[in-house]
Amino acid sequence: MNYSVSEENYIKTIFHLQKKEGTVTTNELAGELKTRPASVTDMMKKLKAKKLLHYQPYQGFRLTTDGSKVALGIIRRHRLWEYFLAEKLKFTWDEVHEVAEELEHVSNKKLIDKLDAYLGFPKKDPHGDPIPDAQGKIESGKKIRLPEVPLNTSCLVSGVSNQSGEILDLLKHKKISIGTVVEVRKRFEFDQSLEIRTGKQTIINISRELAENILISYEA
Repeated sequence: MNYSVSEENYIKTIFHLQKKEGTVTTNELAGELKTRPASVTDMMKKLKAKKLLHYQPYQGFRLTTDGSKVALGIIRRHRLWEYFLAEKLKFTWDEVHEVAEELEHVSNKKLIDKLDAYLGFPKKDPHGDPIPDAQGKIESGKKIRLPEVPLNTSCLVSGVSNQSGEILDLLKHKKISIGTVVEVRKRFEFDQSLEIRTGKQTIINISRELAENILISYEA
């Protein structure tokens, strides 16, 4: 079944919100999509009629199993296009999200499967987020935030939690990207900022707020 761009945007947003909140409220969804609660209510009725949503007025809502499958399909397309844009067309990682937001609505299964094969079946997008496979399975490896890393321990940047253009632009300026090896050298009590080493020699300071958005693994 094909869905409108608006329906797909709602489904994807509900999927991300319910991972954090369990159930999603009308006001939460309206705030995230910058729309009116009345518009959300109308869409919830449509998605419930298509059996994509468990919805009772004033009780919040969650995607059904079928709704989650649709959401994972959208996320799969989005992250594959991000990977293609970054790896093949050399878009920077702070540019790919906006373009992929448009391309994710191209839902031709044969095209997406061929894109996946052409790219070599990548496991992660340019921001370190896992790419669902053709069956909708998605890896959920545990990552921790940079401020939680012990001092003087090499680790690998493996994701970014807030992928706004402003944060990605700042990370690019600091020469921090997915795969960068980092080591926390010092924590400053005054403002909780960090002194970190990137690569072999480069020492830089980053704010606590930026550090909180850097996800790492101990693969270094």
